[in-house]
Amino acid sequence: MFLTIGTDLAGEDAPASDFGFLLHKNPARPQAIDVTGGSAHVFYPEATGERCTAAVLLEIDPIGLVKAGRGKAAEGFTLGQYVNDRPYAASSLLAVALGKLFRTAMNGRCDARPDLAARPIPLEVHVPALPCNGGADLAERFFAPLGWTVDARPVPLDPEIPAWGDSRYVDLRLTGVLRLADALKHLYVMLPVLDDAKHYWVGSDEVDKLVRAGEGWLAAHPEKDLISHRYLAHRRYLADAVLERLAEVDGVELAEESPDEGSVSLAVERRTTVAAVLRELGARRIADIGCGEGALVGELLKDPMIGELIATDVSARALIAAKRRLHYDDLPDRQRDRLKFLQSSVTYADERLAGLDAVVLMEVVEHVDPPRLPALADSVFRAAHPAAVVVTTPNSEYNVRFPSLPAGKFRHPDHRFEWTRAEFRTWSQQVADRFGYTVQFRAVGAEDPEVGPPTQLALFRREDAR
Repeated sequence: MFLTIGTDLAGEDAPASDFGFLLHKNPARPQAIDVTGGSAHVFYPEATGERCTAAVLLEIDPIGLVKAGRGKAAEGFTLGQYVNDRPYAASSLLAVALGKLFRTAMNGRCDARPDLAARPIPLEVHVPALPCNGGADLAERFFAPLGWTVDARPVPLDPEIPAWGDSRYVDLRLTGVLRLADALKHLYVMLPVLDDAKHYWVGSDEVDKLVRAGEGWLAAHPEKDLISHRYLAHRRYLADAVLERLAEVDGVELAEESPDEGSVSLAVERRTTVAAVLRELGARRIADIGCGEGALVGELLKDPMIGELIATDVSARALIAAKRRLHYDDLPDRQRDRLKFLQSSVTYADERLAGLDAVVLMEVVEHVDPPRLPALADSVFRAAHPAAVVVTTPNSEYNVRFPSLPAGKFRHPDHRFEWTRAEFRTWSQQVADRFGYTVQFRAVGAEDPEVGPPTQLALFRREDAR
């Protein structure tokens, strides 16, 4: 496997050979590291004041790869483990090698030239044999939104026999002006994604890897769903976790301030309204599902009548942030005893949440892909089966009243949809009928006579608990 990445800093305030500082690899000294089933080498075909190119050569021993338990036989062809083209084409093997070789550069650190590490520089990347499951157009769709100019040319099966057509490989060239750290993260994620295969088991630790590598760019990528699913070997529950975490890391929610100067912000009004509904219910055991950084939890802790408060989120980082926001370690023992933090997904049944007085989904449902809404309803209303459920979600009709929100845009970059009042009522009534609840609707925020309130609230009560 072979990849080059180079720069032309002519006219800049540094010679191109300073590229070696950014990569933390001396142009005058080739280096090598051991990787699973082979070794990775770094050397510089050119390193002058005008141009510098680093090359990565990954040598894979197919027999060693199989002995390490990482090879995979083709169905009906045992020798396919040993006799195939995989050792010669860029894939997850090369991505892992890049992560090991350039870990410090990928983190954006360079003590020798911090100014270069922090700013975009002209870069050129060449991968002569890249598996591209989806064709050259897919490479364009993945890299172009990130600022790259993409030249992906299909590699023929045999140049001497054109009738055989193209292989599944492309000769990929990328040019652009980007930070080196960002460029390396793009390659680290996209190489296995374009291949749509990995040479190792994909588990929950891969979620953390993708979140780290995708921070700052993946949440806003138009193909983020496809990228996440491919990177995580099409394990839907892992991809959902990544998308929710990326939204929390990268997303900047619309500032939902009241149009009237001096009024309470909508975020505050939403929390106080939900807290008031829970007091009205007399709920003593409550779960805030999708708690984020714990704003509602902090509000509910003020009520001494609440005996048990469970804060859940799919993101471990969000739960850590919530504990920090609430000064959890400094709380009196009695307060800490009332509060429990659980990592949990809203679309999967969790027996730890069963039998509570109330469950809250405050601004959560709109972050779930519509095909997953039945799973959400099942996990909350059937599996957890609380006496009451409080759901809030944006009223999309009200969006025209936010001057800073462009027409047709959602209030948060991770929102998968935003419902009108009629759509929310339809979904809520269907859920209530299916799981044996009654439902009533309330407004949150000042109600506009034309477009309704900014936030809509549904209160579900279990019929046998009334």
